[in-house]
Amino acid sequence: MSRSFTAYSTTDEVLAGVSLAGKRYLVTGVSAGLGVETARVLVAHGAQVVGTARDLEKARRALAGIDPALMTLEALDLADLASVRECADRLMAKGVSFDAIIANAGVMATPFGHTKDGFETQFGTNHLGHFVLVNRIIKLMKPGSRVIMVSSAGHRFADVDLEDPNFEQTEYTPFAAYGRSKTANILFAIALDDRYSGRGIRAAAVHPGGIATELVRHLPEGALDAMLADISRQEAEEGRPPYRLKTIPQGAATAVWAATIADPAEIGGRYGENCAVSPVVSEGPLSIACPGVRPYAVNLDRAAKLWALSEKMVGEKYGLS
Repeated sequence: MSRSFTAYSTTDEVLAGVSLAGKRYLVTGVSAGLGVETARVLVAHGAQVVGTARDLEKARRALAGIDPALMTLEALDLADLASVRECADRLMAKGVSFDAIIANAGVMATPFGHTKDGFETQFGTNHLGHFVLVNRIIKLMKPGSRVIMVSSAGHRFADVDLEDPNFEQTEYTPFAAYGRSKTANILFAIALDDRYSGRGIRAAAVHPGGIATELVRHLPEGALDAMLADISRQEAEEGRPPYRLKTIPQGAATAVWAATIADPAEIGGRYGENCAVSPVVSEGPLSIACPGVRPYAVNLDRAAKLWALSEKMVGEKYGLS
């Protein structure tokens, strides 16, 4: 289905006239924000959705009103690999296949800390938790299915550091760590696509856009407003209108688009935003308001190296058997 959308298209606009009856989706992080909206719109169009959350009671409250016949929950703490493995084991035991995974859950700009397994918080949660989950349930993915990693334009803050992923030798800054984790999300998607496209499983990464959700809870008071003012200043210097945040339905639209109606051959191994595939934009000044993905984030050689490092860190090897 080929339709045009804008940066401010909503999930309902993306799925207008689309039936997802008979489809099944896994969405991580359904206790707030984009995850809740993603689950809502998928169920509204007839899909079955398995949502994951660290806090199931919070998720149940957030999902109140969504048809319980089509919406089920699984406990998952991405910052605890024991929890990730237990969730994957439960899903494998049920043996029901998926049409797409939308890896939406994550944290942003946290103070320096570690996951339960000793990994830097953002890299461990945003990347390694999803890395283990997806690889452990990959056999549940149908031919023609998709894995959509929710990344961010924040990948522009930093490339992954394959020598020091836990900031053991590098000075920690919250947004550098966030940038590393979001670059890792993109690299994981293109590595997945490279490994599994021959089996009919495509993977892509997406940027939802700037949205005020719980993700900003670790920012100091006033920091978000200052960031938006700076971006708008950059936009004005380039002759563009002021930057404005998306609503949650607008922010969730690109992941929903990529997981449902986008051409898999076009999005596979790519990065998208504003319901479209993004250009690769070389290093140098680049406003976060402008579309584009950094070359290092779509470098297949670096993706393979990150895969090998991630396997070493989590103590598991993932093959094609």
